[in-house]
Amino acid sequence: MKSKTTNAINISILLMILIGILIYIKVYNKPFANISESKPNVSIESKELIDSFFNNENEANSKFLEQIIQVRGLITEITSGKNGNNIITLGDKNAIGGVTCHLSSEESTKTNNLKIGQQINIKGICTGYLLDVILVKCVIIE
Repeated sequence: MKSKTTNAINISILLMILIGILIYIKVYNKPFANISESKPNVSIESKELIDSFFNNENEANSKFLEQIIQVRGLITEITSGKNGNNIITLGDKNAIGGVTCHLSSEESTKTNNLKIGQQINIKGICTGYLLDVILVKCVIIE
């Protein structure tokens, strides 16, 4: 009797480990979204996006988190990140926060012709809000 329950427990544990391994492999090998070719889930003005997070972060997270978002706004800052890729911040100079757009190395070369105060469209994946709304894997829309 004891060996049957031990065998059942061992088989259950083995099955759970195998299922865990399969899930890990599936998630690890998940293809990356090609942002430049993907349609945005949301198109929005930078001020509206910032206000959404500022007014109700939980609701904004449910709408925008991990979504491909196209944002239109004024460039308030262009900086170089730690990895050499450029970061464009969109928003209003009088606002508390902005939309921080982390560009890929290919897209960073396009920032040479951009100027502070210029209107621009950028598409990227929203990863959250830390005084600024953060977009990653961004591409500049012509």
